[in-house]
Amino acid sequence: MSTEAVSAPPALARTRALLDPALRRAVARLDPVNRSISEYHLGWVTADGTPREPAGGKAVRPTVTLLAAEACGAAAETAIPGAVSVELVHNFSLIHDDVMDGDTERRHQPTVWALWGVPAAILTGDALVNLAQEVLLPRDPQASAVLGSAIREMIRGQTEDLAFERRDWVELPECRAMAAGKTGALLSASARIGGLLGGGSAAAVDALGAYGAHVGMAFQLVDDVLGIWGDTSVTGKPVLSDLRARKKSLPVTYVLSAGGSPAQAIADWLAAPEPADGAPETELERIADVLDAAGGRDWALAEADREIGQAVQALDSVPLAEPAREELKALTRFLTHRSA
Repeated sequence: MSTEAVSAPPALARTRALLDPALRRAVARLDPVNRSISEYHLGWVTADGTPREPAGGKAVRPTVTLLAAEACGAAAETAIPGAVSVELVHNFSLIHDDVMDGDTERRHQPTVWALWGVPAAILTGDALVNLAQEVLLPRDPQASAVLGSAIREMIRGQTEDLAFERRDWVELPECRAMAAGKTGALLSASARIGGLLGGGSAAAVDALGAYGAHVGMAFQLVDDVLGIWGDTSVTGKPVLSDLRARKKSLPVTYVLSAGGSPAQAIADWLAAPEPADGAPETELERIADVLDAAGGRDWALAEADREIGQAVQALDSVPLAEPAREELKALTRFLTHRSA
């Protein structure tokens, strides 16, 4: 896969303009405490509640939802409840992930649990995931069921991800199945929900769901590369964060499964007791170099490219409206050439 940067597609900004007012109205339904914490996490206010220039995420999943609706011939506005819901679920998962991973920084600011504590972070995440169903269920019960299934799969994937941290060896197929739940499920649901709200045929909705699943896997592959070799000043997360947490990410499990001396070096490192004050930076850098030399980074990026090819094939397998189909393809290219 080429490492040349790809500019953010216009659809992301267009989605943000449509999404933010509806997302703010939804969050305003929460009680004052969970509302204020959510507004901070979403980048709307500082920790003391002072309004700030919005600094949230890329809104990838809502963009997929709105483009999927347009691909089925509907106006983007038709799918706004779905876009709001998938963004709420995504942010629920981020808040809880930060607790489970012990991450103290996200998007260049302290995480929710780091400021308000673990109980508050758990409750705010719970408030967001419940609000997601409250927004979507009245609009389309079938779409709500799709979202519920995706949340269940996300929880399965996250449970497996945590369990892998306590194991010395994880097979690559296990890791792929984990990633399909943890990341692929919500992106697949985002596309399916957009297709359903846009009145798409069963074939179109299925194709969009397949597209989202492949994009999700590609997204996770790139995310795993950034979790080892990413630039902290760009990602907003600590350097070598996934190695520090001993995550059996896709590049790690690829090298383990490939065998040979690099696999043994990684296995020995994983089996060794972790120092009480954490692994020194030099040791983490050594492991990152072993993984890189063994092809872990190159494999993950090439595999992301292959997944994107399958995502594009899914889009081309059914009649879809233009330019939404091409905008979905542009989004996939951006996601596999990102640095954060």
